[in-house]
Amino acid sequence: MQYRKLGRTGLDVSLICLGTMTWGRRNTQDEAHAQIRMALDAGVNFIDCAEMYPSPVTAETFGRTEEILGNWLGANKAERAKLVIASKITGPNASLKNVRDRTEAGTRLDRASVLAACDASLKRLQVDHIDLYQVHWPERSVNKFGQLGYRHDAEESPVAIEETLGALDELVQAGKVRHIGISNETAWGVAEYLRLSAEKGLARIQSIQNPYSLLNRSFEVGLAEFAHRNDVGLLAYASLAGGALSGKYLNGRQPAGARMTEFWEYYPRYRNANGIRATERYVDIATRHGLDPATMAHAFVNSRGFLTANIVGATSLEQLKAALDSVQVSLPQAVLDELDYVNKDIPYPCP
Repeated sequence: MQYRKLGRTGLDVSLICLGTMTWGRRNTQDEAHAQIRMALDAGVNFIDCAEMYPSPVTAETFGRTEEILGNWLGANKAERAKLVIASKITGPNASLKNVRDRTEAGTRLDRASVLAACDASLKRLQVDHIDLYQVHWPERSVNKFGQLGYRHDAEESPVAIEETLGALDELVQAGKVRHIGISNETAWGVAEYLRLSAEKGLARIQSIQNPYSLLNRSFEVGLAEFAHRNDVGLLAYASLAGGALSGKYLNGRQPAGARMTEFWEYYPRYRNANGIRATERYVDIATRHGLDPATMAHAFVNSRGFLTANIVGATSLEQLKAALDSVQVSLPQAVLDELDYVNKDIPYPCP
């Protein structure tokens, strides 16, 4: 396993971070715990979850993934000190009411919600602190979850970042959270968090968890420079684009039990014509160079200098092992050049 610094925390985190969003819906607790053991045996020390997992989110399953991880942590207390546990507070979602026992409050990012969400996560995780606590997505409208261009909404009245950051700082001061991060953010959002931190003496963001893959390299425009120059490293998610980059969905295939087969309606971003065309070319590159397409896709993400960790999710131990093994794969320059050529020809097909 390789390790990289988490922002300016001094913590070394594994290049592969174990993602958990399938636990409790597509994976049983026993399967999830087997994933943890395999990951730890491979040198992984970084596990990422969220209060809203498993995904796709429902009010009934909200928090189940943290409970599954918490049951493992509760039964393996000696392992806790070796691990960096990350979780996330859910951004605004109109369908999630009363999930924090606050009638009709939903999942906004006001002070009371941030404090309540963290306390609930600590209880489910069976820990006294969270190493990295992240805002899952912004309160304001931004280009996220399949939207590439920014569209301003003059009518919205989001909770100010200063209030959210102030609440996160309270959690750090109370010892409930060691470090903070953001997710699904924009360059403006990163700049605003850093500005407020410096001007108000508040906790500093250490990471940004955004999508990044061969099918979505939009992070490279603006955000990558922030990651490098300000030590707000990328925690990349969706490095396989929901499994699309494995090639298993090409030619109209819908493999039984696969994520996009089971939740087809949730992944339109990977089904557009340009996305399919780009995927076909990436799979061809892998095949011609004797590489497994999924391994190549993971290895590409792993190679980025602005990356802190590649968050990998798996529904089987076989898939997880392939992701873990990608750390040992160094892509030849000829392959990287071909990947860049496709990206220039079909840029950002699946944001």
